[in-house]
Amino acid sequence: MRSVRARAALGATLVVAVALVAAGLAVLLVLRANLIDQADLQAEVAAREVAGQLALDTPYGDLDLDDEEDHPVQVTDEEGRVVFVSKGLQAVSGTGSAGVSPVPSASVGATPSPGDDDDDDDDGGDDGGRPGRGEVSSDDPDFSDGAATVDGKRADYRFAAVEATTPAGLTLTVHAGAPLAAEQEAVGTVRGAMLTGLPLLLAVVAGVTWLVTRRALRPVEGIRREMAAITASEDLARRVPEPDSRDEIARLARTTNETLTVLEASVERQRRFVADASHELRSPIASLRTQLEVAEAHPELLDLPGAVADTVRLQVLAADLLLLARLDAGEKPGAARLEVGALVREEVSQRAGDRVPVTVEAAEGSAYEVSGSRGQLARVVGNLLDNAQRHAEGFVAVSVAAQAGGVRVEVRDDGAGVPEGERERIFERFVRLDDARSRDDGGAGLGLAIARDVAARHGGTLTVHRAPEGGAAFRLWLPRTA
Repeated sequence: MRSVRARAALGATLVVAVALVAAGLAVLLVLRANLIDQADLQAEVAAREVAGQLALDTPYGDLDLDDEEDHPVQVTDEEGRVVFVSKGLQAVSGTGSAGVSPVPSASVGATPSPGDDDDDDDDGGDDGGRPGRGEVSSDDPDFSDGAATVDGKRADYRFAAVEATTPAGLTLTVHAGAPLAAEQEAVGTVRGAMLTGLPLLLAVVAGVTWLVTRRALRPVEGIRREMAAITASEDLARRVPEPDSRDEIARLARTTNETLTVLEASVERQRRFVADASHELRSPIASLRTQLEVAEAHPELLDLPGAVADTVRLQVLAADLLLLARLDAGEKPGAARLEVGALVREEVSQRAGDRVPVTVEAAEGSAYEVSGSRGQLARVVGNLLDNAQRHAEGFVAVSVAAQAGGVRVEVRDDGAGVPEGERERIFERFVRLDDARSRDDGGAGLGLAIARDVAARHGGTLTVHRAPEGGAAFRLWLPRTA
């Protein structure tokens, strides 16, 4: 049962089996009820015919009984004694009579017949002393299950009991039966057909479910094999086969290929990151080593400021790489409440030695409060100011304002600006425009990438536009704290 096909086939078979058994029982119950209703109707008709004759004061011997074999009749008096039975009826049960067996017809003469003359009758009517018409009870008859032996053959019957009152005031109960053989035969035939067809139908359901599930899961096996091959070869350029259908399996294949595409891009980005980082680290390390080797041979030629600058560059680059590694690892920012205006003023106050003075346009107030990491957001502002200082000619400004349910920090300069086609590429790692590739301009192309990553992890955005002064305007938007 570890196979999906086997579990699907078993589940479908069980569901169909339960449904068929329930439906079969319902059909049998309805069929049996309908057949019993027909037997009740036949028994009631036979009982009322006999009761009507008794109400007309017909003698027992003159009763007209149709189909005595199929509709045995038993008549009892008020005390439950049997006063009449139809021809051939030898034993009966289920009628509630006092006797175990009916009285034979020859013995009925001991009990006065409804049509016999009554010596004690003083009515003296014109009909020779015979009373007038009796009546048949209009109440619904009582039905009961029983058995009867007619001419030596025992069978099950459905009995209807109808009361009749003779003209002499004698109350008699007529029990007439209708055979249940037809009902039993019909129910047995249907039950047998169901028991015979149910296993065959369940076998067909199981087989069809197995084949359909096998065919439906065949693409899944192809996806599994290809994924196993990709894992073994470590070739993320390969893709799993996509079926032509538009079902869930086709969507699974497309999602798997999309995941492989993202994974391939991520791995490629990591490889490129390592290569670029190695390249950026190699230059200052080689320069620093050269200076140290020259200083070792000729101490008077030691370029101490250059060595310090290379060391500082290595330190900044290492810090940037470490921060990027933490961001890539999914490090979440803090949840401290920060006032952006105060954060900007503090960051600007620590940059007294900048080449271009920074103009601050930041007010104070709770409207500029955000939630996040103070160190990371200060790093973003610092990176944007560093970028503006490298490209500005004589103007750098930073402003803080409320915008669209958040806080906008904008850093502007009057430099050459960023070409529209490069406004997304500059946020990639180790990307520097042509006019910023010299060592004197500084930077390894990580500042803007770090700034955008930090903004995104704080739920904000970082974009670049054209400033009114003609240079670049970097706009940082952060959601305001409720």
